[in-house]
Amino acid sequence: MGIFVGNFLRRSPIFNAMIITLLVVLGVVGLRSEGVLEGLELETYDWSLRLRPPVISDSPPITLVTISDQDIQVLGHWPISDEVLATALAGIQAYGPRVIGVDIYRDLEVPPGRQILNQVFKEHPEILMVKKFGKPEQGGIPAPPALQGTDRVGFSDMIVDSDGVVRRGLLFLDDGTTFSRSFPFLLAMKYLEPEGIKANSAEENPDWLQLGQQVLPPFESHDGSYVQADAQGYQILLNLNRKARTFPTLSLQAVLTGKIEPELVHDRIVLLGVVSEGVKDFFYTSQCGKFMRCPRVSGIELQGNIVAQLLQHARTDFAPIATFSDLQETGWLAFWVLGGGLVGLWVRGAWRFSVVVLFGLSTLGGFVVWAIANSLWIPWVSPAMGWVVNAMVVTALISKQEQKDRQVLMELFSRHVSPQVAEAVWEQREQFLENGRWRPQTLIVTTLFTDLEGFTGMAERIPPEQLWECLNTYMDTMVKIILDHGGLVDDYYGDMIKAGFGVLIREQTEEQIRDNVSAAVKCSIAMEEEMVRFNARWKQQGLGSIRMRVGLNTGPVMVGSLGSAERLKFTTIGDAVNIAARLESLQKDTWKTEEPNSVCRILLGETTQQYLGTHPWHLQEVGSVMLTGKTQSLAVFRLYPENGAQPVR
Repeated sequence: MGIFVGNFLRRSPIFNAMIITLLVVLGVVGLRSEGVLEGLELETYDWSLRLRPPVISDSPPITLVTISDQDIQVLGHWPISDEVLATALAGIQAYGPRVIGVDIYRDLEVPPGRQILNQVFKEHPEILMVKKFGKPEQGGIPAPPALQGTDRVGFSDMIVDSDGVVRRGLLFLDDGTTFSRSFPFLLAMKYLEPEGIKANSAEENPDWLQLGQQVLPPFESHDGSYVQADAQGYQILLNLNRKARTFPTLSLQAVLTGKIEPELVHDRIVLLGVVSEGVKDFFYTSQCGKFMRCPRVSGIELQGNIVAQLLQHARTDFAPIATFSDLQETGWLAFWVLGGGLVGLWVRGAWRFSVVVLFGLSTLGGFVVWAIANSLWIPWVSPAMGWVVNAMVVTALISKQEQKDRQVLMELFSRHVSPQVAEAVWEQREQFLENGRWRPQTLIVTTLFTDLEGFTGMAERIPPEQLWECLNTYMDTMVKIILDHGGLVDDYYGDMIKAGFGVLIREQTEEQIRDNVSAAVKCSIAMEEEMVRFNARWKQQGLGSIRMRVGLNTGPVMVGSLGSAERLKFTTIGDAVNIAARLESLQKDTWKTEEPNSVCRILLGETTQQYLGTHPWHLQEVGSVMLTGKTQSLAVFRLYPENGAQPVR
């Protein structure tokens, strides 16, 4: 029993497909965990962000004051002096901004004007400055001396992925001795302070940050498609939505000359920074309105976008980008890999396969874009790879199995059935094959045996080559007649032919059995007519004559394949088959002497005669005969051609 089950499972397409599906899932998970797919996943993440529908939202209360190459040319030097910076800040402050953020390092004095700048810092607490996190010897840049130790300085550090793209933003950093907040976070909190919105610990997890009603879970090293990413500090995935966010911009010269529209500054966040190509404060991001790779964005604009995102989180229901858990991601991958396996199992034809696979990839892509539009990052590359690979591998497996099955069928039925019957069997092979063998079944079959009389004498008179040609011609003709009548030839013994009618019907009805009996009888008559023509030709060639005996019997037989794994033979066995063989050889010596001029003798068993019904076949009852090896007599009938005996009613 165990061996049978093992063989079944090994040959079951569904079982094999499930094994392959499991291996593909494990393989893709392995590639994913090793970071092989991270680059491609991040690229598709960027594309999904670009393809999401634009979000209509209120314009963020942010204005940029930029220092361009033209401004530097007018001033005649870089960096701008403390005096120029103080003048610009005083000019902006005169219009009543809620917060001013300066994205320019000012750890060192740039004379003249340091005292004036310090006085501006002292008189206007709404001014916030930047630093670079870390100790100077480690590349850090400290805050302006006048603001060191205050809460008015935030770090401007950005996290740049290995491909040069900024996808995450830092809110806090802690090196074990120093805790610091980011510049965008300080700006957002300073702006929200009059509205009573503060940063709190989330109720669901005290280690998580909550702005207003929105919880911002920290980024983990394995979130999304990242693999062992640097998750130091408190990071969030950026959801910049740059399509919907455009900031009004003023030049430094406009500020210095007083050409400012008050509504662009009053009660807003004003960011002062550099956009000069010479300073090289530019970054690539994954989110923009372009179809191709996003153009670079200046540091001041990137800071403004991060501030805008934080404000939107705090004041609306705008959710941060969430990611699947490891278990959910594995389940998502397994779902698509399984789908690819089902495609491999059920879709046939290269064109259909291609259409279904492409449709699946498009559906997956559409779902990923829909999810990112709803702030959920779902991997695309790993499930897409699993979908395609599993579909191809399972298809290859099924094709190989089908080739084996077809080979088995062809070995069993080569030249034994008509092409139409062979194709029908192949289309329904699941019903017929089991563990590489013909599935055995008991069926009501009409068995036909034929044998030649006089063939031995012919063999004595003519050369072997001519005898071989005569026998092949006879066999080709008779087998074709059998096939044309829907029979299946399953054996030859010298000049003897064995065939069955009804062996390829899995679910039989009485009407089908009668049709098979009728086909067998018609086949016998056609063979007799052909035998007459054979004898006429052979006599003309001086070869003499040969006679044919036919035995027909209908009854239950076992249909299946016998033999070893190396060599199988399709056949039918049972008492009904033995009776047909006995009828073919019944009283052959008596027939030879009593009917020397008869070319063919067709004998039917009583069950065959009963299935024929009232059709006016030309039958004559031979009598009740005791067949060799039988304990009971059997009624036997002789079938004559059209002008023979009267029909039996």
